Amino acid sequence: MPKSGLRNGVTQSAEDYLKTIYKLQSSGARVTTNDLAKALKVAPASVTNMAKKLAESGLLRHTKHRGVALTPSGEKIALEMIRHHRLLELYLLEAMGYSWDRVHDEAEKLEHHISEEFEERIDQLLGHRKRDPHGDPIPDRNGAIEAREESLMAELNVGQSAVVSRVSDEDPAVLRYLKQLGLVLDTRIVLTKKAPFNGPLELRIGRSRQTVGHELARTIHVADIE
Repeated sequence: MPKSGLRNGVTQSAEDYLKTIYKLQSSGARVTTNDLAKALKVAPASVTNMAKKLAESGLLRHTKHRGVALTPSGEKIALEMIRHHRLLELYLLEAMGYSWDRVHDEAEKLEHHISEEFEERIDQLLGHRKRDPHGDPIPDRNGAIEAREESLMAELNVGQSAVVSRVSDEDPAVLRYLKQLGLVLDTRIVLTKKAPFNGPLELRIGRSRQTVGHELARTIHVADIE
């Protein structure tokens, strides 16, 4: 299927770079070439070469020893790819019966190849949903993302309750484990005990009680805290 005009001439690899840079810089931190190499699992020299090409194409700014940053054009492509990916994840889950631990890898394969018409048809079919199966916001067709006030589960205080709002989609084994614990989106949890020195958290989830390690709790976002 044909790409949008903005993406014409942009390779699949370049689209992956732009998408990854956007995600890394969303935290507000400066994105170094080492950060990018680690996230993409490629050699730093490969990142440097691609960064130079993308800078020459006007898609990012690359300053030696200071890292990279997307230009407005690069950001638009990144958001388009993120929109494709998250809509595809939702479509695979709801229309095709994939489990939430399998949709990420399938969407990674498909996101580069769908047209904007196909993307819009999926969006309409799904009812213009705001979030993907893991709680990540889906950019609208103009690249706007709906903000939501969230915290990390690890930051809750004992006695507080909250709703699971977002989880990482990168490790299928973790997603399967979270589902086994009952920690899926929109589930209300109550923090009943918190061990000191970054120890585990004890949660009440419905009628069950579960223990979650501090490291895992730092990857789970919660909202509607009471």
